Amino acid sequence: MTDTAERVIIVIPTYDERDNVGPISEAVHRFRGDADILFVDDGSPDGTGEIADRLAADDPRIHVLHREKKSGLGRAYIAGFKWALERGYTHIFEMDADFSHDPAEIPNFMAAAKEADLVIGSRYVQGIRITNWPLSRLMLSKSAAIYVRVVTGMPVADPTGGFKCYRREVLEAIPLDEIESNGYSFQVEMNHATWLLGFRIKEIPITFVDRRAGYSKMSKAIMKEAMTIVWKLALRNGMRRTPARRPAGNRAGA
Repeated sequence: MTDTAERVIIVIPTYDERDNVGPISEAVHRFRGDADILFVDDGSPDGTGEIADRLAADDPRIHVLHREKKSGLGRAYIAGFKWALERGYTHIFEMDADFSHDPAEIPNFMAAAKEADLVIGSRYVQGIRITNWPLSRLMLSKSAAIYVRVVTGMPVADPTGGFKCYRREVLEAIPLDEIESNGYSFQVEMNHATWLLGFRIKEIPITFVDRRAGYSKMSKAIMKEAMTIVWKLALRNGMRRTPARRPAGNRAGA
């Protein structure tokens, strides 16, 4: 049974994901039938946006936000968050289109969100839960997680993970237009902003499976951004190992 006051939306950025948008929609609704889905398409040349439009025409739970060109993961999520906040959703998810994030976990996120303001699906709690990755990529990801924690002091085991659920109060409190990151470091910056504001963060174990279809959007520029943003965040907090402030009453569950 779901809480009738909950309004859930899954924000899914897309770029060349034509083979995934239909199946991921079906999978989401298999595990959370009343959830809405927002595809944020960055002008995919493979026709992803048009396929998503056809899905939306047949299902009122599916929506599409078209952007003119590919301008990065962070900007796509910011656009999706603003769209969701304007329409009154209470729980706003991030999820990939490529099935690396299992929609079967959505009920577990919602259960955890009863006692947390941001729920992160973690690959690195209760062991390492990743399949189909080469050892080199696993070591890079795990090293990045340690690097973020050492530099910022943020107590998150998987700071770059992209399967997440925010309560709307978190996104309302974060100045979204001031978020600098646009690649995978966007996740680090959003987690850091949430942590600094004193919101409750909970990590739950998920199993990350490498994409079924399409191709990775990783690039050298994205990796460089991730390395530099961590120090910017630490300096922004005066190199403190704890949040600079935890004002009373800023938590969604307070």
